[in-house]
Amino acid sequence: MPDKNNKYFAAHKEITSVARLSIYSNSLLLIIKLAVGFFMGSISVMSEALHSGIDLLAAVIANYSVKKAGQPADDEHRFGHGKFENVSGTVEAILIFVVAIIILYKSSVKILGNETIEIDSSLIGIGIVIMGISTIVNFYVSARIMKVAKKAESIALEADAYHLTTDVYTSVGVLAGLILIRVTGNPVFDPLMAIIVALIILKASYDLTKRSVSGIMDVKLSDNEEDAIKSIIHEHYSQYAEYHNLRSRMSGAERFVDLHLVVPKNQNVVDAHDFCDHLEKEIKEKIPNLSILIHVEPCRTDCEICQKLDVCTKPDIVR
Repeated sequence: MPDKNNKYFAAHKEITSVARLSIYSNSLLLIIKLAVGFFMGSISVMSEALHSGIDLLAAVIANYSVKKAGQPADDEHRFGHGKFENVSGTVEAILIFVVAIIILYKSSVKILGNETIEIDSSLIGIGIVIMGISTIVNFYVSARIMKVAKKAESIALEADAYHLTTDVYTSVGVLAGLILIRVTGNPVFDPLMAIIVALIILKASYDLTKRSVSGIMDVKLSDNEEDAIKSIIHEHYSQYAEYHNLRSRMSGAERFVDLHLVVPKNQNVVDAHDFCDHLEKEIKEKIPNLSILIHVEPCRTDCEICQKLDVCTKPDIVR
């Protein structure tokens, strides 16, 4: 069961706090953008409202998933609930993809079809102000959420922050489009900016899908983390014969590692157990949110050193 004193659980209160902040900010922006976009007749502003709606849904999902992922292991989920974050990230990515396709379709019809592009020029100024406010709010909220997400290594929270970051870019794009319409008087910039918004959202959907699915598929830890584990084991090379079958995987913010450790065949169980505990402690201090399992095996070779000493000082090549 994950250690409740680790970095993830220690930051859990802060995680839920910023998750709620995302819900509040997106709710407010959704209402404002919908109202302004509807009365202006602006597809780019309406697209941004749709984007904020998806961000709101993503924030709700993230809030739920971080609460579930923070629960300790139980009889049904023996390895904890970390993958709730990966599942929520995948759902968010699918939602974002659907919204992007809808925006692309409606914008393309506006440009390529026979529809007349009409914008209420008297409300463009209000639209510019709203997009400016949206940019500032999302920049602040996304930066705060990302800081907590990195600290707690929460995929769901990081995904939410990433959504809001893309919202900053898209808000700037729509803002630029409205300014161009005001300067040139040509409403074609409205659907053009909506298409740019959709393409940015598609890129965010792809990145999020890739990251979320990797956790579901039990992708190994990063090379740096695995190298750190091996380095700690190598520091104690004089106390074992060899190790092999080192495996690792991610589950939300949690990490799981297991390996086989070959010790001198005449070493007693207590000493082997204490040595494994010492290794596990050192590795956990280096790698956060880690559960590690070491399987001990006796050395099968007739080594003279193993026969004479309690500790093997001539290890084989580590695989």
